[in-house]
Amino acid sequence: MKVAFFLTPKKEVVCLTPQTTMRQALERMERHSFAAVPLVDENGYYAGTITEGDLLWKLKNSSGLDINSMEKITLADITRHSTNKPVRIDSRIVDLLSLASGQNFVPVVDDQGVFIGIVRRREIIEYCAELIREKEEERLKS
Repeated sequence: MKVAFFLTPKKEVVCLTPQTTMRQALERMERHSFAAVPLVDENGYYAGTITEGDLLWKLKNSSGLDINSMEKITLADITRHSTNKPVRIDSRIVDLLSLASGQNFVPVVDDQGVFIGIVRRREIIEYCAELIREKEEERLKS
């Protein structure tokens, strides 16, 4: 089974750019109840993932930072504490398993590195659960 089967396409994914301000990121993440969001640069390439934790660490380590000053800080200025490695669209589902164990979604890129969507951990778990159910039913029948 290929990654493409599980793909949520880019047009259905909330993405931010490295030029997005910290305030804009917080507001969008709050509105959509996301703890992490992919970053896509102006050329469409996957540029990383920003997390609530990254934003909180910036807030903690910046004295005097308030909602107004957050409008002057871009996501490019924020240290990211984890790396969500992308997979290529032609990867197999097994390639996703180890990545998905440590992140809510796995970014997917084409062979040029252009961001084309994500695979959510939830879909991977549901797929694996269905495989286990099918095997269990087969075992019970025999």
